[in-house]
Amino acid sequence: MLFGLDGVEIGLIIVFLCLFGGILSGFPVAFAIGGAGVISFAIIAGLDSAGLLIHQAVDTGSQAYNALISQGLHPDSITAFRYPELPRYETPVFPQGWETAMDRNISFVVNRMNERVLAGQSIETLLAVLMFVLMGITLERSKIANDLLTTMARVFGPLPGGLAVSVVVVGAFLAASTGIVGATVVTMGLLSLPTMLKNKYSPELATGVIAASGTLGQIIPPSIVIVLLGTLAGDLYSAAQEKRAVIEGCSDALTYLGQAAVVSVGTLFQAAILPGIMLAFMYGAYAFGYAMLKPHKAPPVVFEGGSGEVSTKREALTWYLFVPVGLIAAAVLAGMVNLAGSQDVSVDSYTDISQGAVLRTNVSEQCQVSMIELHGQEKWDLAVAQQKAIDDAGGAVASTKRTPEEIEAVRAEKIADAPLISTGVLIGFTLLGLVLSMARGAHPTADVRPLLIGGAGIALALIADAAFISPITSPGRGFMILLIPLAMALYGCRHATGMLSKNELLRVVFPPLVLIVAVLGSILGGITNPTPAAALGAGGAIMLAAYRKLREEEKSGKLIIWSALSILVMILAGTDFDLRVSRSDVPFEDWVAFFVAQGAYHFALFGILYGCWVLFRSGVLTPIVRETAKVTSMVFTILIGSQLLNLVVISFGGEEYIQQFLESFDDEFTVFLLVMLVLFVLGFVLDFLEIIYIVIPIVGPVIYGGDFDPKWVTIMIAVNLQTSFLTPPFGFALFYLRGVAPKEVTTGHIYRGIIPFVLIQVIGLAILWFVPSIVTIVPNLLPN
Repeated sequence: MLFGLDGVEIGLIIVFLCLFGGILSGFPVAFAIGGAGVISFAIIAGLDSAGLLIHQAVDTGSQAYNALISQGLHPDSITAFRYPELPRYETPVFPQGWETAMDRNISFVVNRMNERVLAGQSIETLLAVLMFVLMGITLERSKIANDLLTTMARVFGPLPGGLAVSVVVVGAFLAASTGIVGATVVTMGLLSLPTMLKNKYSPELATGVIAASGTLGQIIPPSIVIVLLGTLAGDLYSAAQEKRAVIEGCSDALTYLGQAAVVSVGTLFQAAILPGIMLAFMYGAYAFGYAMLKPHKAPPVVFEGGSGEVSTKREALTWYLFVPVGLIAAAVLAGMVNLAGSQDVSVDSYTDISQGAVLRTNVSEQCQVSMIELHGQEKWDLAVAQQKAIDDAGGAVASTKRTPEEIEAVRAEKIADAPLISTGVLIGFTLLGLVLSMARGAHPTADVRPLLIGGAGIALALIADAAFISPITSPGRGFMILLIPLAMALYGCRHATGMLSKNELLRVVFPPLVLIVAVLGSILGGITNPTPAAALGAGGAIMLAAYRKLREEEKSGKLIIWSALSILVMILAGTDFDLRVSRSDVPFEDWVAFFVAQGAYHFALFGILYGCWVLFRSGVLTPIVRETAKVTSMVFTILIGSQLLNLVVISFGGEEYIQQFLESFDDEFTVFLLVMLVLFVLGFVLDFLEIIYIVIPIVGPVIYGGDFDPKWVTIMIAVNLQTSFLTPPFGFALFYLRGVAPKEVTTGHIYRGIIPFVLIQVIGLAILWFVPSIVTIVPNLLPN
């Protein structure tokens, strides 16, 4: 053996040296990865042909190996790392020659490109990357960050460390609306760094808080990192659990786990909400604490300007806190006591299949032992008792077709049990009530009569829904009953919008906030998956940027506003009416709703095209498209190059060697901690994209093949990868900031400034390690 190392170990060293050399060569990373794969394969093939790379493989024909098999061990669990005393034999790393390996690699490359880049199941999810990039770059070019930083500086500036806190707030806000680290860091570096230095802020604190806050886009949804990780995590978790079930003697993962081995990008977005907020809070708390300990390095700053009426403390608490909390609490309480809820009384033509046991009990003895070890004796006994009761009752009841009488009886029961107020009406009018409350707080001395009319309309609508609209009321009749209360509520909200526009903070925050709520709300609420939500975000960002540009040119933006409202009309028509006009019998009101929805759709499309035209003639659209193409091309090129490098590692057994080494540890906590340490160290020299596409597919089958919740594993990896933007020497956020920082800010200032925030991220990882419920609580509460 060369240098006393196994041939596979030498092959791995060659691959990583070629990869690091390619990155350091100055070539674009997207091409350096693919080139590293080709060069490393050529070197390994040459050494193998010269007989220098010898692999010590376990002799599967030996008596000791067969003795382990006879004990019931699965062949995949018998490795040289677990049983080093097993006899071995020498073999080349390419047993059938490098020509055969290259032949397989080429065919695998074609297959993987088809699956993951051209026409596979993950392509629809990867399209969300394009849409989110377009959304982020459009919002960045529309100068929303400028307004946010200026406004937040006025709000938080008078506090100790207020400018640093305002940067964290804006960073979190931009993360939820853009998710583009480079754009966020550059924008905040250009706008806030000179202001912070001018007001005698420490260069270390200023640069550290800007770089760290810019990376929040990697964890706060919509996050490109989570989209890319999610496309891998689903496949890795499913395959790893299927393999685990077979090793444990069960037929499949569904039997062994008692549930499907599935994880989606939407669920990961839900899981990332609280960790992202936690990190942002920790950044802000550090900045505030630093200012308290060293006030001369982060002094309070009072800015001139601003607009809007000043509210008293009592008025602010009443209309910004107590009334909104009361409205939301009342709505939640109405749902809890069944006063409000779903009024769907549709009945399936077939009966439901009877409920089965919590676990499958008709399994082999080995699978039974494994399932008891996983789920516990108590749950297994419960499953056995449930299955016995089902068998005593004659077995599981299959689905049968209901008679018209049965359908009518079930429907009558649903009508009798239906809540008085529908969920849609309650949510919609509660949101209108929040608008009225915020407007009252923003302008306490304004004429209150329009707001009272709006509030009366909301109350009247809820009363009318409870008294006159039943679950069997047609959508058209229900709309007519609510028409007058809705008009009153909208009249009040129209005046409320004008009052809100006079408050600078609300005027700046409200438009992007609506876009964030629309995009994330549709994902987190389980309404749609990330790709349509990303398309909605991209279209909304274009309309928002166009409206801002029109206002800068002192032109009317009413067409954009009406186009945005038409999207709302289209959604309402689709949710309240049955638009399937291909039915044999379509009521008149559904035909009306269909044509209204069609008209709203075409008008919204026209508004987006008009917004594109506004941005194009003003010279904004061209750089947006160019930057979007550049970023997405880089992502997909790295995807292709990393697949090539992965196949090289697989071809000489490197992937299997690493996985067997990790699986040799009996404690999965040790394995995951080791993987997290490796990812943290790799973050010093590799970008998150290379780590996701090169390292995760290799270690994923191990870390996703245990008892850990896949959501928790993925979010832990995402937070760890976020650190790669801050760690020298190749932290991208540091490069971005260095490029726009003034001359008096040195590289040493930047490096010293990020140290506390790297430590904060490590502390954040430790908190998530010991309190995993921070990750899992939101997905458990929301629909998936």
